[in-house]
Parts: sequence; C-alpha cells; structure tokens
Amino acid sequence: VAIGAYRHARRVFVSLAEKYAFMDDAISRQFGPDHFVTAQLMHINIATGELELVNAGHPAPLLIREGRVERQLESATTLPVGFGGELPRIREHLLQPGDRVLCYTDGIIEEHVTGGEPFGEERLIHCVNRLGEEPSQGVRADLRRLSHTLKRERGGHTSDDATLFMIEWHGGAADHLAVLD
Repeated sequence: VAIGAYRHARRVFVSLAEKYAFMDDAISRQFGPDHFVTAQLMHINIATGELELVNAGHPAPLLIREGRVERQLESATTLPVGFGGELPRIREHLLQPGDRVLCYTDGIIEEHVTGGEPFGEERLIHCVNRLGEEPSQGVRADLRRLSHTLKRERGGHTSDDATLFMIEWHGGAADHLAVLD
C-alpha cells in the first residue's frame, strides 16, 4: 500500500511533503492506527546535487565522500508513515560530484555480536571506510562488497531486516537519459 501510494504520488509530480502525506493517508485509512511503515524519502536534483530528505523512522543516512564517511545526513525525525496528520520534516543537503549516500535499516546496526553488544554505527562506518581504501568497482559492486563484509563482521547471521541502499551522484544534466528520435 505504501509503495503503491508513493508511486502514484510520484507520477503526478507532487512535492516530497505531499508524497509523505499521500502515503501516510493511504496507510492510516487502510490499516488504522495499529500499523505503520518506516521510510526514507528523497528528492535529488540531478543537475545541482540538491537533496531533500524525509527520515520517517530510520537511522540517518551516511554521506560518503572520496571513499570515507564524511557525516550523517541529519534530519529531524518524522513519524513513520501511517500515524496520520503530521507534516514531514524536510532537511536539505548539497551533494558534491562523486558523493554517495548510504541508507540502511536499524537491523544493520542493532544486530547483536559476540558479547551481546549491538554491532553499532561506529563499526558500520569503520567497514565503509575500510572498503573505501580499495579502488572502487562501481556502486553496485561496492555495495555488494559492503553487504558481504557486514555479514562476515556480524558473524554470518541476521535476526532483523538488514537493508542497504546506496546512491551515487555525479552531477551534470540528465540529457543522456533521454532517447531522441
């Protein structure tokens, strides 16, 4: 329901806040107050690198610049989708060519490792930075390497959802995406 609502809102070219509101309304109408969906919504101006972010219940994404985690892309946390009525808090960031943004679910950092302690954000950042020391093989291959590294570091098991999503921005126009007759 959330994905369907998002796709519909995207096709009618509404703002990020309106997309969140459309999804929020669809979930709350369909399921009532007992269900919700966590999400991160972004708009990226592919010509300028301006990024708008709504974080609805996930850890803050990491900004990776030149192979190293530069910082978290902070945003005021918005309620997860489906609780109804609250306007999302949108935070703007400016990307530089070559920047990557790594989004991840809390299952990545909350998995308990040897000794019972959570894997943690610090370890995640260490793994990202260590992989950044090697030559890039492209965003897909690098994300796959990160996923395998995290699985090894966490003892080869996952008890919660463990999702990674990475984008890379190079800048410039999107003319190469259009097919001209």
